[in-house]
Amino acid sequence: MSATGRLASVDALRGCTVAAMLLVNDPGDWGHVFAPLEHSAWNGCTPTDLVFPFFLFVVGVSVALAIGPRLEQGADRPSLMRAAWVRALRIVALGLLINVLAWLIMPGTHLRFPGVLQRIGVCFAAVAAFEIYTSPRAQWASFAALLLGYWGLLVLGGSLEPWSNVVSRFDSAVFGPFVYQIDAASGRGHDPEGLLGVLPSIATCLLGLRAGDWLRRGQIKALLFGGVMALALGALWSLVFPLNKNLWTSSFVLWTGGWAMLALVLFHVLVDQRGWPAWGRRFGVNAVAAYAGSELMQILLPGLGLQEPLYRVGFASWMVPVAGPYVASLAFAVVFVFVWWVIVWVMDRRRWYLKL
Repeated sequence: MSATGRLASVDALRGCTVAAMLLVNDPGDWGHVFAPLEHSAWNGCTPTDLVFPFFLFVVGVSVALAIGPRLEQGADRPSLMRAAWVRALRIVALGLLINVLAWLIMPGTHLRFPGVLQRIGVCFAAVAAFEIYTSPRAQWASFAALLLGYWGLLVLGGSLEPWSNVVSRFDSAVFGPFVYQIDAASGRGHDPEGLLGVLPSIATCLLGLRAGDWLRRGQIKALLFGGVMALALGALWSLVFPLNKNLWTSSFVLWTGGWAMLALVLFHVLVDQRGWPAWGRRFGVNAVAAYAGSELMQILLPGLGLQEPLYRVGFASWMVPVAGPYVASLAFAVVFVFVWWVIVWVMDRRRWYLKL
């Protein structure tokens, strides 16, 4: 670990997660996407469904590595909290700005208030507050209370089906039509990054916070055991409370958190202990720049009428007859990721880091 509390393995895991975000968010043709690169239609968990939980988990890990040592050195708690709140507000503001630009530039897009960056900002502020003001025991108790309380809330709220569940009803009441999608039949909205789902997302960050503390203290066996236990508990709970990313169910928190803990162990052993290259690190040290920049590119390409001809001429026209539409669509996404790898590589070489 460096003097600043950074671990190459954590930057690499964060970066690989960001690269995966870009890969699944930017196919050439949404009508032709390989199944593992799509989200579950409702219940279930595909590899793509792991991506956002992994990022929020790493947010918690990063808070443990960045703030934990400062607290032990006697840093002023209110000052740390103010800095965290300022950063969180900037992340939320950036997410809102991207949504507004999408509404103004992309044809057929409606204004949406929730979003990925908005949820990251809120969860970062919450987990920073837990790290600064609470003990590990209180954090574990809060983690359990969030999972059990959210379970009870959804069960008491009635159906867990699309549109009729309490999460969709709550987000419809709060945001009205300014959500990701609207059901034409009922007029009810739903947003996978809505407000009520922030509660279990904070639990994902709390699991990352405790994992980060174990990692910082070298308690790798505890981290490994925790990952296995989370997977087992998530699988058992899913028998009565399904895995569901849209609702961010409690079983989903444990299942995805278990995989994230095992991935953290793997990256730590290979990168920090055995000296393997920290693949993905450049994405990791400029995660916000890569994600926000890719979102802006995803807005500008179709908004300026460039997406369709770029994909058709550069990929589909010659790849579809040879390899089929799914390969052509994936090739576009791979090239998109590569373009952004070049961008963050240049930024890293020149020591340009976007710090919100």
